[in-house]
Amino acid sequence: MGLCGYSLLPVLLFLLSGVHDASSYNPSNCLLNDVQGTWVFQVFEGQGPKDNRINCSKLGSPKNKVVIHLRGLNVAEDHISSSGFFTIIHKKGFEVVLNDYKWFAFFKYEGNYRHWTVYCNETFPGWVHDVQGKNWACFTAKKSSDENIRISEARHGQETNSNTHEFGKPINRAQNSWTATGYEKSNVNQMMKRSCHSSFPRPKPVSMSQIMLHKAQTLPRSWDWRNVNGVNYVSPVRSHGNCYGSYAFASMAMLEARIRILTNNSQTPVLSTQQIFSCSEYSQGCEEGISYLTAGKYAQDFGIVEENCFPYLDGRATPCSPKNCPRYYVSEYHYVGGFYGACTEELMRLELVEHGPIVSLFEVYDDLPRHRKGIYHHKCNGGMFCNVKLINFEVLIIGYGTDEETGEDYWIVKDGLGTTWTETSGFFRVRRGTNECGIEGAAVAATPVPRL
Repeated sequence: MGLCGYSLLPVLLFLLSGVHDASSYNPSNCLLNDVQGTWVFQVFEGQGPKDNRINCSKLGSPKNKVVIHLRGLNVAEDHISSSGFFTIIHKKGFEVVLNDYKWFAFFKYEGNYRHWTVYCNETFPGWVHDVQGKNWACFTAKKSSDENIRISEARHGQETNSNTHEFGKPINRAQNSWTATGYEKSNVNQMMKRSCHSSFPRPKPVSMSQIMLHKAQTLPRSWDWRNVNGVNYVSPVRSHGNCYGSYAFASMAMLEARIRILTNNSQTPVLSTQQIFSCSEYSQGCEEGISYLTAGKYAQDFGIVEENCFPYLDGRATPCSPKNCPRYYVSEYHYVGGFYGACTEELMRLELVEHGPIVSLFEVYDDLPRHRKGIYHHKCNGGMFCNVKLINFEVLIIGYGTDEETGEDYWIVKDGLGTTWTETSGFFRVRRGTNECGIEGAAVAATPVPRL
């Protein structure tokens, strides 16, 4: 997933040499003030059964209209002032929960690989159902005509020639928190073609109440779910292979760990990421996806089978055909802090210690692939790519601590790039407390339901 839809980083070993289908890329970058205001939700019958099998690509007959006011940071109201909740979803869409119904849709966009136009005042067809997961229908939403609207545009980058073999040396000269190396070959041009060279504001951590700050101050100085009183609750590291699947792998890893925690390791499932790539209409397969919609909404609406039921096939576009296997569901999901943009470092530590690992967005710059040891923070090397985000990754945060020698605070991150490149067999450390690479801006948590 990305703020402007970055593709994969070849030196991170998860970019295919082939060309991805650009139609599956979502360039939306809609902000809170774009969403605030009055919206008209037009409900349609849809095609097929009126359950989670409904087909909203064919809207069918129109039904009633619902007027919803989105106010403040996260308040949704109807015409009689019944109050509910809304959140932007990584600037790609929004979810509204009001009067026991849940509405979700992506913002509308059009264009081609080089140029996109995003309409932050209307949506593609989305899905609505009651909070029990029943009574499904389809809808489109459009902001009232008298509201200010914003149309955003995104352009992709151009090719360049760059020698990256000596990349690590200036980084190591400029700082001593971590060690960088060069890399053998580069496919930066392909990566840059799919980046949009735009500087979009990341969610900024918000202020906290004194009560929550005091609660955070009582937390342990360090925490690691791989070793809680000698017990490991973190599932094995898996590799994305040739698929940009960070959102799916991190989402499944969070649910796997939390099931282990809830059952004291009596249940240790490894959940199917291929199901997400093959079946979920809430994501774009290997191209991009969002943990809020994967570990959260999709897992609640459809459930997740285990890996041995629907094995990983490098994310290939295989038919959605999981066997008739038991599924794991989630009872609730949320952005840490309650809504997109409400996250803080302290709230992340509270959620992490009290409930288990969390998923967070992580902006990847061109120095990350050279990281080999130490506490990572982005360091510009003076090159033309030094402050250009290559992709937006999603990672699992499993713990935190403070380096005894330097006093530097860090997060412990589990990645999906295998066990060979990172500091400790699939895990690395990231600077904590400074919103490094946006890691403290939009963390996601969900509560899985173990089997009886």
